[in-house]
Amino acid sequence: MYEMGAAELIQRMAVAVAIGLLIGLERGWRMRDEREGERAAGLRTHGLSALLGGVWGAIALVFANHGGATALGAAFVLFGALAGLFRYRENIHNETFGATTLVGVLISFSLGVFAVVGDQRAAAAAAVATASLLAAKALLHGWVERLTWVELRSALVLLAMSFILLPALPDQAIDPWGAVNPYELWLMTVLIGAVSFAGYVAVKVVGYRRGVAVAGMAGGMASSTATTAAMARLASEHPDQINVLAAGAVFANAVMGPRVLAILGVVNPDFGLRLAAPLLAVGAVYLGAGGFLWLSGWQDGNADKPVMLRNPLDLPAVLKFGALLAAVMVLSRILTKFAGSSGAYALALISGLADVDAVSLAMASQGVGEIGAGAAGLAVLLAIFANTVVKSAMSWVIGGWGMGWRLGLSSALAIGAGATAMFLIPALPGL
Repeated sequence: MYEMGAAELIQRMAVAVAIGLLIGLERGWRMRDEREGERAAGLRTHGLSALLGGVWGAIALVFANHGGATALGAAFVLFGALAGLFRYRENIHNETFGATTLVGVLISFSLGVFAVVGDQRAAAAAAVATASLLAAKALLHGWVERLTWVELRSALVLLAMSFILLPALPDQAIDPWGAVNPYELWLMTVLIGAVSFAGYVAVKVVGYRRGVAVAGMAGGMASSTATTAAMARLASEHPDQINVLAAGAVFANAVMGPRVLAILGVVNPDFGLRLAAPLLAVGAVYLGAGGFLWLSGWQDGNADKPVMLRNPLDLPAVLKFGALLAAVMVLSRILTKFAGSSGAYALALISGLADVDAVSLAMASQGVGEIGAGAAGLAVLLAIFANTVVKSAMSWVIGGWGMGWRLGLSSALAIGAGATAMFLIPALPGL
């Protein structure tokens, strides 16, 4: 039964025309140098195609119970055949071969239909996406031309790890101590692979030195431990670039404090506000140290010799990190069990060896009520301290002495600043 009023129908038709004109604008601009009559689909053609689709969508609604959908399908097939014929003649005339223009016209017709019979916002969003893809032709083609087989293979491996293997793993502990959750463990393993790949992409897109800084901060949002390990591994292979790679690791740790603060703010805003000063102090010192190392990298003798990242996704290194993380998680859980009721501080130190977010959530949700906000806040800082020590040691072992002392000194200054802020800046009344 047809229930759409005239005003709504006209409004939906207007959206359909706007969709066609948007797509046609890009097509018309790209073919603006061609003479009139030599373009199979330009601005007006796309606008009219979308309007035609809208008309047939309205017809299908009117005769919904009398074969309206069948008539709409037949109209689409006939329209596609005619558009294909004109595109074929244009290809012969221009001695070219391509289906993009034909697909664009078919999309205009289809979105015109959808604007009348479906969600107008979704139709408009699809039109914007279509126009953007058409306009990005040079960018996309250039990217594909520069894409190597190693890069494509690494991307496919990472996608398989993320969307095939990860959902198939059980999301529960499988060991006697309840420490190893295959889903969470593989998720962390995927994260370090994603960090390595993101760093590779960032370096290629924005340049070596800027790319390392961007990759460090972006990686720190997911896992500062994974990013530190990735940067340390690169430092062991390219010691002449130690300052820039150390800066990437320090930048990753600069994100840790604000990230923990965001978690606390969601779970317990008052508790998060109490720890705002120390956590922001930690982040600020890390940021300053990272900036100093990054600028120092420009003074290196090999400043114009960028690191050649041959493998965007070093799968053996990723798997080794996963095994190391599993061992740390099991050890952490065993020590926690034997520690018993020795207190939240011991729990924070042990849990912080593997993860900061877990103990932060525990203190925000339960610790404040059990041991008080002050003690719970100190527990969070102890977890950050333990995690920082682990990452400093990891960078020393994986990246060597040069990487280790740079990250270690930066971490000591950051933790010192956080502890100072914790004890010197009083909490607001009521917190």
